[in-house]
Amino acid sequence: MSTQNYQNHVRYVPGFHYVTSVAILALLGGSVVNLIQATPENVYSAALLLLASIIFISMFYYLRIFALRAHDKAIRAEERFRYYVLTGKQMDSRQRMSQIIALRFASDEELEALAKRAVEEKLSGKAIKESIRQWRPDYNQV
Repeated sequence: MSTQNYQNHVRYVPGFHYVTSVAILALLGGSVVNLIQATPENVYSAALLLLASIIFISMFYYLRIFALRAHDKAIRAEERFRYYVLTGKQMDSRQRMSQIIALRFASDEELEALAKRAVEEKLSGKAIKESIRQWRPDYNQV
């Protein structure tokens, strides 16, 4: 596995992000065409197929969102604890979730200063990641 850094830290799972999403969109397109071309005898089954494709789209979206929310919550707890262990202080309550998520990549040496700067300058997650000098990899991200 290559060393993780800002350029390669985003993780895509091809089977989920590409294959499944394209397959669901193809199902949606095919079911719409099927419904449009349906005869009165099979309009009910064509409508059910369209409904099933809409359900798949909804599930695809919400399964990903729910997993990311759980992951974000775990990151927030881990980073607040790490900040407390390193500094003996609680993290600033004005810290946004996107900032905390980005700070997980900061080394222990630069965490406190970068967290303070993030709040004071209202840095985005991307700006925080770009400011990190010593990248702390997270190979377990979702």
